[in-house]
Amino acid sequence: MAKIGVFLSQHSNSNDTLDRLSEGSFDVVLVQNGVYCAAIKENGQSSPVLGRGMKVYAMSEDLVSRGIEPSQVASNVTVVNFDGLVDLIFNEFTKTIWL
Repeated sequence: MAKIGVFLSQHSNSNDTLDRLSEGSFDVVLVQNGVYCAAIKENGQSSPVLGRGMKVYAMSEDLVSRGIEPSQVASNVTVVNFDGLVDLIFNEFTKTIWL
């Protein structure tokens, strides 16, 4: 089955495009302001983006530039650097989209 890499660059509580994708068909890479989804809790709850049953990755450089420590990142988020991202793109994803 084709795996889509969804690059999420904005922090929001919901995303209509993610809602339309089939579970198991995609993983999410949090980049730019999207990394806030990995750490910010609202009303004690993690971002709904993290509770969709897919793998979630966050770019370490974007976390650092926004003052987010790896210890603040949700336990179900894998922090990757640029080299790790390149590996994901070439080895895990058959397509990528940017939201």
